[in-house]
Formats: sequence, structure tokens, C-alpha cells
Amino acid sequence: MSQDPKTVTIVMIEDDDGHARLIEKNIRRAGVSNEIVPFTNGTEALGFLLGADGSGLVNKGRQLLILLDLNLPDMTGVDILEKVKSNEHTRSCPVVVLTTTDDQREIQRCYDLGANVYITKPVNYEGFANAIRQLGLFFSVIQIPETN
Repeated sequence: MSQDPKTVTIVMIEDDDGHARLIEKNIRRAGVSNEIVPFTNGTEALGFLLGADGSGLVNKGRQLLILLDLNLPDMTGVDILEKVKSNEHTRSCPVVVLTTTDDQREIQRCYDLGANVYITKPVNYEGFANAIRQLGLFFSVIQIPETN
């Protein structure tokens, strides 16, 4: 992937297929056309984010925005958040936690580890769609301006 380093790539780590489709649909509906790279487990996502050697060099200088579910089949999203935010090459990547967990301690832990935004997925479709649409507006704001 030889991406323009100024283009934000959205990395979506979500194991629920229905939620993943809904997130992508609403990101697109909000007018965000950035590439979305989906992962359904933490192992593959960390492989992409930190590279095979775990150094993070593979993404040095790339603009990534990470959408992170906390409940994954192979590890917790908190583990991923911790690894991403403790790596010098990925720590500046914004992380948006999107999860059904509304445990206040868990939410605080995510913020303490460096999450930028924490959104509890409402169970009802419309509420979730609205939250994702608002997130889409957030994405368009974080575009890195072209400098020619």
C-alpha cells in the first residue's frame, strides 16, 4: 500500500460483521471517502499497525485513524489501545473506541491510555447510526490539508 502519507486511512477493528457494515455505511453516508481497512481480530490488526516485527516502523509517517471495538475474540481492545499508544510510531494516531461496554471504569481506562473519543454503541439502530454520522463529521475535520 503506497498511500499518500497525508491521506488518513481508517483502520476499523470490529469483529461483529453487522456493526462493521453499519459503521462503514454511515461513515460513507457522512461523506467520508477515505480508505477503510477492516480487521475482525486484534492479532491481524496489530500485525497491520505495528508490522511483523512489532516495531511500528511500517506506519511511520502515515496518517491512521483507528476505530476500535473493545470486545474482540482474541484479545481486548484495551490491549490494542495500550500497544498502539505505547509505540513511538503509532502513539499519535487518533483512536476512537466504539463499543457496547458502558462500564465507567473501562471508559476511564481507555481515556487514561490515550483514546481520543469513546462512543458507546446504543443498541437501537437509529441512535447508533446518528453516533456514527456524527463520527463521520469528526473524520472529515481531521483531514490533513494538502500543502503544495
